[in-house]
Amino acid sequence: MKKRDNLSTHQSDDKFMVREQPFTYDEYAQMPDDGNRYEIASGVLELMSPAPTPKHQVISNQMQTILTNSCQMEYIVFASPIDLILSATEVRQPDLLMVHRNRMEIITRRGIEGIPDLVGEILSPHSAKRDKVQKLAAYAAYRIPEYWIVDSANELLEQYLLANDKYELHNLYSCEEQVQSDRLPCVSFTMGQIVAAAEGLPG
Repeated sequence: MKKRDNLSTHQSDDKFMVREQPFTYDEYAQMPDDGNRYEIASGVLELMSPAPTPKHQVISNQMQTILTNSCQMEYIVFASPIDLILSATEVRQPDLLMVHRNRMEIITRRGIEGIPDLVGEILSPHSAKRDKVQKLAAYAAYRIPEYWIVDSANELLEQYLLANDKYELHNLYSCEEQVQSDRLPCVSFTMGQIVAAAEGLPG
C-alpha cells in the first residue's frame, strides 16, 4: 500500500478505504491474521510484500546467531517479525534489532516499546526505497542511535550513526572487513561470514 495525501489507508474485504484519522497500534493489534505483514508509517497502514526470500531469511538468521553469540551477555538480539512500537502511529518491523539488558523495560508482550540500541534492515529488490529512504528518515526521527543497511547482493553493510537528528554514513564495510561499532563493542563479524550461510540460495 502507498501513502496518499497524508490519509490513512487500510485493507478491508479486498478493498482500499481512505480515512482522515491516522491508523493506530490498537487497531493494528486487532486486525485478523491474513498471512501478510504490515507496518504503520506516520499513521498509514502499509502492506509489506512480497514475503522475504529464502536468502533473506537465512541471512537474517545468521546475523541474529552471530550477534547473539558475541553480544548476549549485554544485549538481547531480535529478528523479524517483531513489532517496534515507536509511537501509537509508528510501528515498524525491522529485520534486526538489539536492546541493551539495562533497558529491558522497553521489551513487552506487545513487542519493543521504545528506542532500541540498533536497528538493521536487509535489502531486497522490493524494499530498497523503503529501507534506504523511508525507514532511514523514520528511524532518525525517533532517534535510534545506529542503523545498519545490509546489502547481501554486494556483500556490503552500511553503518549509519545519528548526528544532529539525522543519520550520517559512518562506515561502509565490504566482504572481509570486520564490522565494528563504538556503541556496541561486542559486535565483530564480516559480511563474508553472513553471506556464506546463504550461498547458492535465490534472492
